[in-house]
Amino acid sequence: MDTQSASASPAGAITRLRGMLAGFLGGSSDASVTRRLAGTVFIIRVVSAAMAYLSQILLARWMGGSDYGVYVYVWTWVLLLGSMMDFGISASAQKIIPEYRAGGDDALLRGFLFGSRWLTFAVSTVVSVLLAGVVKLLSPWIDAHAVVPLYIGCLTLPAFVVANTQDGIARSHDWMRLGLMPQFIIRQSLIIGLTAGAFALGFNLGATAAMLASAAAVWIAMIGQMIVLNRRLDGEVKPGAKAYDFRGWLSISLPILLVESFYLLLSYTDVLVLQQFRSSEEVGVYFAVVKTLALVSFIHYAMAATTAHRFAEYHALGDKARLSAYVAYAIQWTFWPSLAATILLLAMGKPLLWLFGPQFVVGYDIMFVAAIGLVVRSAIGPVERLLNMLGHQLICALAYALAFAMNVALCVALVPRFGGHGAAAATSASLIFETVLLFWIVRKRLGLHVLAFGKGS
Repeated sequence: MDTQSASASPAGAITRLRGMLAGFLGGSSDASVTRRLAGTVFIIRVVSAAMAYLSQILLARWMGGSDYGVYVYVWTWVLLLGSMMDFGISASAQKIIPEYRAGGDDALLRGFLFGSRWLTFAVSTVVSVLLAGVVKLLSPWIDAHAVVPLYIGCLTLPAFVVANTQDGIARSHDWMRLGLMPQFIIRQSLIIGLTAGAFALGFNLGATAAMLASAAAVWIAMIGQMIVLNRRLDGEVKPGAKAYDFRGWLSISLPILLVESFYLLLSYTDVLVLQQFRSSEEVGVYFAVVKTLALVSFIHYAMAATTAHRFAEYHALGDKARLSAYVAYAIQWTFWPSLAATILLLAMGKPLLWLFGPQFVVGYDIMFVAAIGLVVRSAIGPVERLLNMLGHQLICALAYALAFAMNVALCVALVPRFGGHGAAAATSASLIFETVLLFWIVRKRLGLHVLAFGKGS
């Protein structure tokens, strides 16, 4: 057997490699399609991360520590609020659209594709105006350098929200590149290009200029995405009458909004609390650490973005066996790549942080603390999407709310004394707590064993 293996190894290795590539890139099974789509999402997020990493490095060097800290603070608010101001419709689209298709409700489908974007645009515009009023009222107590960037952030929000809604619609049709590239590739390219142009022309690249460039990038990318999405939908959905079930959409979306909101609050609490108790320079260092570890989160995001609407589809069809197998598959492809990515990033942490500037290397120890929570969380895969798609949004939201409350309490207790280390420890502890809760909920509600290792009873 050894002789045969040795004599056949070159041809055999090539054959096996071709077979692996064919299995990954080809095939029409659910697993093959999911791998390709998740691979597409992951590649987009990795390229986006590299571009975002480059933009953050350039901004940190061009702007200086203080202005960069202000920019990070304002942009964090834009990311946080913009991701919540769509009522959860960007996520619920992956449940609503498959159900309308399965039920043949073409009028409601057309109404949702058209009306959901106008609804989120109108509401986000009103909320943005109100938020600008809040900034005006609180301006005497806000850092003077942050007031104008905050106004620009309010101007950015409507476009950000509509882009999120269009992302959800595109992903529900398996158009991953259309859903993600405008937000993660085109937007980053525009931010780099606009800020580099301003710097080359000799403008003072402070927080205000950087936010202006970011706002322009968000609006341009959203409008371009809208044009292409409308053309794709014209070829996919037959023209006809539209029906609008706003109440039904909101009844599905609002509980999902609770889940998404608490998830986002959990994600950004550390940065926001750190801003209140520590210097802008320390916020910048911590943000660099978070950006460096973002690759781990991208793997979870890729699987969640790819699998959510399929969870809803299999549930609507009543195919429990297929759903269970698909959930197990999604968890395996979330945990093991996440673990490998974490080990790689920790090994290369110091050189990666040095790219931001020599002063950012002091955050290397924080990486190890922050990585613990990310790895533990990946062990159960995208189960929050599973709960949302199967109608268990409220219990999922409760789990996130408890984890968020724990994170706030721990951040307030630890950040004033331990700074970035305390913020990372608080977030990791909260993620571990959240993981245990979600595992227990899925086990009790759905009877599924959602862990990357071990077997269910």
